Amino acid sequence: MTPSARSKGEATVRRIYRRLSHRWGPQHWWPAETPFEVIVGAILTQNTSWTNVERALEKLRQANVLSLDGIRALPLAQLEQLVRSSGYYRQKADRLKLFVSFLDDRYSGSLEKMFAAPTEDLRAELLSLKGIGHETADAILLYAGKHAIFVVDAYARRILGRHGLLRDGAKYDEVRMLVESALRAEVPVEVAKGSRTTAAPPVMFIHEPSTMSRAQGSILSQVYNEMHGLLVQVGKHYCHKLQPDCRNCPLGNVLPITITKLTA
Repeated sequence: MTPSARSKGEATVRRIYRRLSHRWGPQHWWPAETPFEVIVGAILTQNTSWTNVERALEKLRQANVLSLDGIRALPLAQLEQLVRSSGYYRQKADRLKLFVSFLDDRYSGSLEKMFAAPTEDLRAELLSLKGIGHETADAILLYAGKHAIFVVDAYARRILGRHGLLRDGAKYDEVRMLVESALRAEVPVEVAKGSRTTAAPPVMFIHEPSTMSRAQGSILSQVYNEMHGLLVQVGKHYCHKLQPDCRNCPLGNVLPITITKLTA
């Protein structure tokens, strides 16, 4: 990507962020009460819907094991059954155990010590764990640890790609760095009174504010948090994989004209 094209791309990313922020306001991600609950959710949400993850989290909560001590002491077979609704439950139960072992061995079982590590160092350590990919590692860093890093998921790739911001085959970190660079000087935007349109889906109420969504990180971590949540809402409500609803999407007039014509 040439410097000129990159500059235009970053400007479009900022336009997307500002448009959605003013339209919908705070997204209240991540819906969790503790950093460890965020970590468990980030691992369980791989290749499944959040609804299935919520069922598994509730099972863990009811069994009083949604904690480091709980997962550490729970026999693997029991853990597998409690997270069964999340799919690939044997793999995911094993990954939860592996994470707890990593935390115990490397940081004496302390999430506070772990999250005090420099972002790039901790990211590399998380990525070295079996079954922890870029999206999961970055979700842990951003939502549980309040590190300033953007989480790239399928929604982000789809939306940014349709807006002509990604080259074919763009790697995960290329996408992440584009968004991070574009939003580096932005600030979190509270929804302006009366600015949300009545035609918009009730995205403000999909998640109630939680302990973790209220926890304040740096300005930049909050911006990356909001951008990820906003793109998820666009992906869920408008930017569908097969039949995007560009006509009603709040980003419709930000699209390249060719895509707008194809989906009109």
